[in-house]
Amino acid sequence: MPATSGITQPLPSVAAQYPHALTEPRPKGAVFCLFAAFTSLLTPAFAQDPVAKGIEEFHEGKYEAARITLEQALKHKSGDAHARTFLALSRAATGGCDVASNDLYDAFTNNQDPGLRRLAGLALVQCHLSHDRIDAAVPVALALERDFPSDPDVLYQAARLHMKAWNDVVFQMFQKTPASYRVNQISAEIFEIQGRYADAVAEYRKAIEKNPAAINLHFRLGRALVLQSHSPSALTAARREFEAELQLNPNDAVAEYEIGQILVAENKPHEAAPRFERALTLSPDFGEALLAVAKIHADARHYDEAIPLLERAIKLQPANESAHYNLMIAYRNAGRTADAQREKAEVDKLKRPPSGEFTEFLKKLGEKAPNQ
Repeated sequence: MPATSGITQPLPSVAAQYPHALTEPRPKGAVFCLFAAFTSLLTPAFAQDPVAKGIEEFHEGKYEAARITLEQALKHKSGDAHARTFLALSRAATGGCDVASNDLYDAFTNNQDPGLRRLAGLALVQCHLSHDRIDAAVPVALALERDFPSDPDVLYQAARLHMKAWNDVVFQMFQKTPASYRVNQISAEIFEIQGRYADAVAEYRKAIEKNPAAINLHFRLGRALVLQSHSPSALTAARREFEAELQLNPNDAVAEYEIGQILVAENKPHEAAPRFERALTLSPDFGEALLAVAKIHADARHYDEAIPLLERAIKLQPANESAHYNLMIAYRNAGRTADAQREKAEVDKLKRPPSGEFTEFLKKLGEKAPNQ
């Protein structure tokens, strides 16, 4: 069942039971207004139905009134899933997370209605977060993400949970191991995300000074230097760091690739070629390396060697605009006009490929591409 995305659509199950549900937004209470946005609103015409009345009160932010109404309703409708779920939500909204958690968990694990299960799960995650029960919140959030992978409310709560967990662990790191090189490393990574590359460089250098043999520090310093500047001196310094990383980890395909990129920027394609080829040997599914080696063959007019590499790159990354463009050119120069036209149509479709955006995002973080 498609998940609803807020107050503009009623839950299918609620709408089926109460077919005159309204969809106009109404003011919500401040304490638990997040969950008031997850379901539909009910017309006062159903006020004579205590379950409908309680749900209506919940939507209006009258959580205490909703609790009382739904408690009374359950005396006559003890098996009503909507009443039980919204009673648990109302109790949680009035500061009763501890009392409501068991009912929310029961609704989340046993309810057959996906909409009510979603509501209960979201409330349960929020209750656990409000009491710093990260370990209890994680399995619920993971189950919600599995069952409602495109739901914005589910993803929002998952993001809050992961940020909370990350912040807590980072705080512990700074409190318990302030002199550790890991503190400098995490500080540098935070500076990278903020675009403060000079500060990131300084922190990476402090980390390396404390632990020069740590894997990945030299690579990240090299990336930060490249992101900070493309000046000849910055590229030279970055290349030294990538070479240092390879001394520690000779099988680092991305470090080899980065050195090749620097050599291309320095107009040394003949030196760059073996670097790209080694990166591809180390990681055969490394899309950027495939593209780099293909370009070298294409520049040398070795189209029979370039085309299979580009076709493979596209198979790995179907939305890679650069790969499609270079394959189009290679087809055209090889006299394969029909294939070139087909690739041109693909290029025209790709305005801003997700894979390219993701790759740029990884670069900003100093991360390596997946499977590298």
